Amino acid sequence: MSDIIRLLPDSVANQIAAGEVIQRPASVIKELVENAVDAGATDIRIVVKDAGKTLIQVADNGSGMSETDVRMAFERHATSKIKKADDLFTLRTMGFRGEALPSICAISEVEVRTRTADSQIGTRMVIVGSKVTEQEPCVCEKGTVISVRKIFFNVPARRKFLKSDNVELSNIMREFERLALVNNHIRLGIDNGTRQLDLRAASLRLRIEDIWKGTLKSDHLIPVDVDTSLVKIEGFVSRPEFARRRNPLQYLIVNGRNMRHPYFHKAIVSCYESLIASDTMPNYFVKFTVDPATIDVNIHPTKNEIKFEYEQQIWPILVSAVKTALGKYSAVPSIDFSADPVPLHPLRAGDMPTAPRVEYRDDYNPFASQRQRADRPASNWERLYDAFRNGGRESELVDAPVPERSAETTMPPQDGDGQQLFAESAGVSEVAPLCMQYASKYIVTTTRDGLVIIDQHRAHVKILYEEYLQKIGKAEAVSQTVMFPEPIELDESQQTALGEVMDELRRIGFTLEYEEGTTWRVTAVPAMLKNAEPRDVIMRILDSVTADSVNYGKEGNVASGLNERVALVMARSAAIRRGQKLTVTEMESITGSLFSMPDPSLTPSGNRIFSVLDETYIQRIFD
Repeated sequence: MSDIIRLLPDSVANQIAAGEVIQRPASVIKELVENAVDAGATDIRIVVKDAGKTLIQVADNGSGMSETDVRMAFERHATSKIKKADDLFTLRTMGFRGEALPSICAISEVEVRTRTADSQIGTRMVIVGSKVTEQEPCVCEKGTVISVRKIFFNVPARRKFLKSDNVELSNIMREFERLALVNNHIRLGIDNGTRQLDLRAASLRLRIEDIWKGTLKSDHLIPVDVDTSLVKIEGFVSRPEFARRRNPLQYLIVNGRNMRHPYFHKAIVSCYESLIASDTMPNYFVKFTVDPATIDVNIHPTKNEIKFEYEQQIWPILVSAVKTALGKYSAVPSIDFSADPVPLHPLRAGDMPTAPRVEYRDDYNPFASQRQRADRPASNWERLYDAFRNGGRESELVDAPVPERSAETTMPPQDGDGQQLFAESAGVSEVAPLCMQYASKYIVTTTRDGLVIIDQHRAHVKILYEEYLQKIGKAEAVSQTVMFPEPIELDESQQTALGEVMDELRRIGFTLEYEEGTTWRVTAVPAMLKNAEPRDVIMRILDSVTADSVNYGKEGNVASGLNERVALVMARSAAIRRGQKLTVTEMESITGSLFSMPDPSLTPSGNRIFSVLDETYIQRIFD
């Protein structure tokens, strides 16, 4: 048998490595800027054309490279950051693997111009697909200029999955914001073809103001500062009143490196319990300084995931620092015992106000569409559920009337045959399933299969999603002018994302007008959007634009995918919330509408909507 195992060529190995390190144009900018920081640069300039697909150029005034170094820098695992394995435990640089530059060269055309301070002449080198095609002396400024062209030119499958220019540009601006925040001591500038930013070297507070002008102000932030033998924590957290429902600015930094750390994120958010609404999140910009030997950054190619040796010990320090800051700056609710007491006035006869009389109709259902209200004022949803379980189509479902019932009725009379007593009292022979609400989150009802527990929020999202998707897909939606236009503050990356979906927003009924700076105004909204806040819907849509999910919808095209995302965002914003109390009529309407769908079991995101507890499971509980 002949040998079948062989060593991969360097060009192929570099392309494989590039798949992990270089995911999109924003990844190239991250790696090149971090190299410039490691080279001691104090001024870094970025130029982007066609969202990085045509050109990404990063110029710095760092130490530069010699003729030999520039050749070695693009070899795999060639680095100036470490010399032995023990150096991994004392890392103070951004890079150390020697993978970024070879990975970039493997999937693009790269030109390098570099010169050291003690050299009169610099070096120019061109690399195409990991192969050096040119190297010659050149005249250039001290530092390094790297130009990356035609990204993924030799990996068409990867280039095909790049998003539109607006989406990729939005990701580039997000990455630029992260880099600028971490390196606030360095002057950073970017020209992306549509906008130019020039950020001065400044304190962390001023850098935050410079990056998010108009959307985040200095007086929104509270300083956090604690220094212990284990960790130094500094930075800012937002006042509770400025917590955001969408797109919170949340950044964790360790030893000058951005990181994702769910454990520390949870520690910070826990400090805001009872201070902010459950559907909002605080902004925070927190820096950790620790001994490099107590962290491990070598667990992911992007180096954004970091393990801490003493994370359990750091947790209480972090919580204490944030709570102390919130308390010190009066950001927590307090009782003023020095205030004058409220005078008590005795009530005299006739002073007691009379409660107003409220009349309502049992047949009115605010969650039903106009067609449902006209054609199906009430239905026996158990038949719908049975048809769903048996694989029946929606056209085969048969509606049956149910007894009218007061909104105060939540349970049948407690008797040995309670349902029959209730049915007889209602004057009907067939019993319709009763609904009740548990913990203001779930609808509980019965079927022949057992107890059905329905997540009320997910169920309503599913119902609204199908309704909105049908309306959006037909034609231009009816627009409704807003009497008092609502202002929206958008940062650079959000304004870039807005350009991607502006036409679609207009088509479904939104009208946004630019005012000045970072301010836009919502002047019209879709008529079908009744209970949701327009600002919240738009912000959710902008967030979804930069998501890494595939842009193709059920019909196999980008437009369909965008329609589905918009419908889902609108449904999530308009749906009833967990914790909202419902009447029996509302619960019946949600349940009936849900089980009239061909597939009511999962949300559009794939989350389970309901669960059935059969008799066997219930009996097992009591055994």
